[in-house]
Amino acid sequence: MAVAVAEAIRDNAILIAEAGTGTGKTFAYLVPALLNGGKVVVSTGTKNLQDQLFQKDLPMVRDALKAPVSVALLKGRSNYVCHYHLELAQSNGLFKTREDVKHLAKIVTYAKVTQSGDKSGLADVPENAPIWMNVTSTRDNCLGQDCPQHKECFVLKARKEAMEADIVVVNHHLFFADVMLRDEGVAELLPACNTVIFDEAHQLPETASLFFGESLSTAQLFELAKDARIEGLTSAKDFAALPVACDALEKAGRDLRLVFKREGRMAAQATEDIKDFTSTLKTVSEKLSNLSAMLEKQAERSEGLENCWQRALALAQQLKHWQDGDVPETVRWLEIFHHSLQLNTTPLSIAEIFKKQIDGHPRAWIFTSATLAVKQNFSHYQAEMGLQDARTACWDSPFDYPEQALLYVPQGLPEPNTEGYTDAVVQAALPLIEASRGRAFLLFTSLRAMQRAYEILQAEFDRKNLKYPLLIQGEGSRNELLARFREHGNAVLLGSQSFWEGVDVRGEALSLVVIDKLPFAPPDDPVLAARIAEMNKQGRNAFMEFQLPRTIINLKQGAGRLIRDESDRGVLMICDPRLISKHYGKRIWQSLPPFKRTRVEEEAVAFFAQI
Repeated sequence: MAVAVAEAIRDNAILIAEAGTGTGKTFAYLVPALLNGGKVVVSTGTKNLQDQLFQKDLPMVRDALKAPVSVALLKGRSNYVCHYHLELAQSNGLFKTREDVKHLAKIVTYAKVTQSGDKSGLADVPENAPIWMNVTSTRDNCLGQDCPQHKECFVLKARKEAMEADIVVVNHHLFFADVMLRDEGVAELLPACNTVIFDEAHQLPETASLFFGESLSTAQLFELAKDARIEGLTSAKDFAALPVACDALEKAGRDLRLVFKREGRMAAQATEDIKDFTSTLKTVSEKLSNLSAMLEKQAERSEGLENCWQRALALAQQLKHWQDGDVPETVRWLEIFHHSLQLNTTPLSIAEIFKKQIDGHPRAWIFTSATLAVKQNFSHYQAEMGLQDARTACWDSPFDYPEQALLYVPQGLPEPNTEGYTDAVVQAALPLIEASRGRAFLLFTSLRAMQRAYEILQAEFDRKNLKYPLLIQGEGSRNELLARFREHGNAVLLGSQSFWEGVDVRGEALSLVVIDKLPFAPPDDPVLAARIAEMNKQGRNAFMEFQLPRTIINLKQGAGRLIRDESDRGVLMICDPRLISKHYGKRIWQSLPPFKRTRVEEEAVAFFAQI
């Protein structure tokens, strides 16, 4: 793999490389990247992986090669303390909890001593603490050159270091936010760089879709109202109409969210049946215009008020775009969260847009992950990303899968869409959970199924007096839960989407992975529905070309949690009967690692006796 990467770098070529777990793909791309000279941008799927690359893998490879290269880490601006907003937070004292006050004092001290300003360097304040929103900047509320603290800015310092470094580590969100918005400092890096490497590249279609479209959320409106109120307190105390206009916009935004009775996604057309949606959206538009007019009157009193006015204008423009709608080749849809609502416009295909981005300058582009191909065929990924001319290559895991693992598909389970399916899954999994003495991941395709399984398992563990600690996604951050899982050594962890990938538990703590259903995307997802309709309209088979390959790639991610090491052993239990009963089932299991296979519960239970 290292040779293939080196050749792609030499030829300024595009390489798509699938390398199974345990191949050492990080070293396989870092070694040629460091030896080749030139500037390299490495983009990863998550901030965790970003930190691991920067703090562990890169220094190790650099020392081994004795390569005189400089390395920098660049994150999105919301990861860095902002001196200007920190000062504002101290002076206005608008805090919701005592916790916020305590955290603020720690951040003030930290800002004086830290070199980077990166919030991950302050372990005493949780990364999701609400106070961070008040002491970091966003693309919207950063004052840029006009900021009185411009010279001390941690974001600019991080960008300067990135400009000067040979190897820069970013993440996909940052990369695409920047390519589209020219905001986060990557745009300045790209012209000088010879090589871009995407690790966890299977996530790119999703991330790119997000940024190649447009989104406007009520959270942005709330943030505008909050910032305008704070700036008003500081620079326009005598203008009483401003806080009133801020309150009115906030209320309209909350009312818009309350129009919807449930969380989830829906197509824009579906809002025609939602009572009050159109009139409430019109009210939001009016209140935003009103606040914009107020801010215009006060804009010259401070840089902060000027910034809020420009933001109000931009948001009003975005809202009008969404309301007017019907941009060809796109789909308009909404996502309803617990406290907010997002209006989205997403392109039906990102292939053309992405191809344009990478055709602009001769450089090497490397895409790698453990899951990019279907039976060693990359055509689905190439079509989705517009990479038809890329070189492709596949390297399997070095593990002895037939010896180390068993794929078990139980008999007699009902169809996945029947009532009581989750109950049947848990009952089928219980004998294996007991045989493996806990040490299990149960992965679900929906939060509702996960919650239901948790309730059944609690009752069953009590009834049978089983002492395995039961953990569920949402009880803490993913890292906390994984730390507890490893510590217990006999825990059962229930997770949904965020535990299907990027989770690494080696050794005996994890010996059983149960997957409830084949992870087909929900057919009512508005973007998916629009893409399927478009493909079918062209006379193509959307199921075989698009839905099935995507499902296989997701399933391979979930299955990849089980065997992480040469010494790992365990059972992968896929409960979905469609794996056997449907014509496409064979294509799915042939894409999985070559585990020994069984449908007999006793054989699956007996496997644990050998572990």
